[in-house]
Formats: sequence, structure tokens, C-alpha cells
Amino acid sequence: MDRTEKSELVAELNRTFAETSVVIVTRNLGLTVAQSTELRTKMREAGARYKVAKNRLARIAIEGTDYTTLSDLLTGPTGLSTSTDPVAPAKVVVDFAKANDKLEIVGGQMGTTVLDANGVKALATMPSLDELRAKIVGLIVAPATKLATITQAPAAQIARVLAAYAEKEAA
Repeated sequence: MDRTEKSELVAELNRTFAETSVVIVTRNLGLTVAQSTELRTKMREAGARYKVAKNRLARIAIEGTDYTTLSDLLTGPTGLSTSTDPVAPAKVVVDFAKANDKLEIVGGQMGTTVLDANGVKALATMPSLDELRAKIVGLIVAPATKLATITQAPAAQIARVLAAYAEKEAA
């Protein structure tokens, strides 16, 4: 990798760190290409990104962002998972690590909160941003649905009474 490619990679990582709300650091202990591809695919489907970068370049890219405390975690073969949804990459990494012992969760950071491996696992148990939005919409719609049901009930009762009288007179 020549100097211009390195500087482009550092600039790209720096933009990613500036735009993201969570960074999870993992250690790759012999992942195959197929396994790495599978992990990247799952991350993409969840709306997250997974990037393997040289530790030195990642440390340079972290400078000037909120994630400078992560530089201590960047040792050995590491991978960085990022997303604007703080829960999505945590869920994917934890699920993948359960099925594959070659991926070790080192830690991460959500905003200014530094997370250890257990913190990342706890983050993975939380509902995702989309799930929370769905619950809020459900809570907003529920009273309107109940109100519509209640207002229709008297009209339905009147219609049943009239239908019963009509049947009684027809017989």
C-alpha cells in the first residue's frame, strides 16, 4: 500500500468515525475469507459496516474524534464495526461470535461511553432503532384504533337491533 492509498484510507476512516454513533473493536483469530465475507454481509444487511484496517492507520484516523480512547484496544488483528444505529453492529457481532469462536469481542465505544466486551454484549440485547420506532408508532396508533372501535360499537348495535326486528317481521 503506497502513501496515497494510506492517506485515503485514513481520511475514509476519519469520516466514518465522525459520522458513526458506535464503534466495536473485534479481534480476528484466523477468520477465513468466507467467514469475513459472511460477517460483512450480515453487517451490511443490518445497516452497519465492518472494516479491517491496520492498527497504526486506525489510530491516526481516530485522532481528533470522540473515539481516541479506543487506541488502546487496537492491538493484534482487529476489525472495526461502525454504525449510526448503536445496537445493530453489536447484535451482529455478538451473534457471529457465538457461532464462530475465531472472532473475539474486545470492546467498543458508544458516543463518549467506553464499552468492554460485556458492555457490547449488553448493548446487543437492547432493541434496535427500528424496533423502538415501531413500538412508538404502535403506541401512538393504539388509542386511535380503540377510539374508532368504540365509536363504531353503538352504530353496530343499532344495526343488529334493526336487523333483528326486520327478521322478526319477515317471519
